[in-house]
Amino acid sequence: QVQLVESGGGLVQPGGSLRLSCAASGFTLDYYAIGWFRQAPGKEREGVSCISSSDGLTYYADSVKGRFTISRDNAKNTVYLQMNSLKPEDTAVYYCATNGFGCFQGEYDYWGQGTQVTVSS
Repeated sequence: QVQLVESGGGLVQPGGSLRLSCAASGFTLDYYAIGWFRQAPGKEREGVSCISSSDGLTYYADSVKGRFTISRDNAKNTVYLQMNSLKPEDTAVYYCATNGFGCFQGEYDYWGQGTQVTVSS
């Protein structure tokens, strides 16, 4: 069964850090670009970051550039999103998704169930 599972969310104070994980089962992440997305209440889903499959290039939304780092561990079939210097506006449900064509081509087809990140004092 093909499945993506996010974990690592939680409640953190402004300025704090979290590391999200996106673990795959039933298929190998190596061949996919992996994107992280987020959706805050009342807002549209937005792309946060992406890592390509072949050359490991990374991309970030301007709002998180310099604070978030995406990485992949193919041996563990897992992609991570390290989030530092968190702000209240980072509060959202975070999702990972796969794209067989690249970060900016085709469609994201497999999605995880999401993990809640809340940044609040």
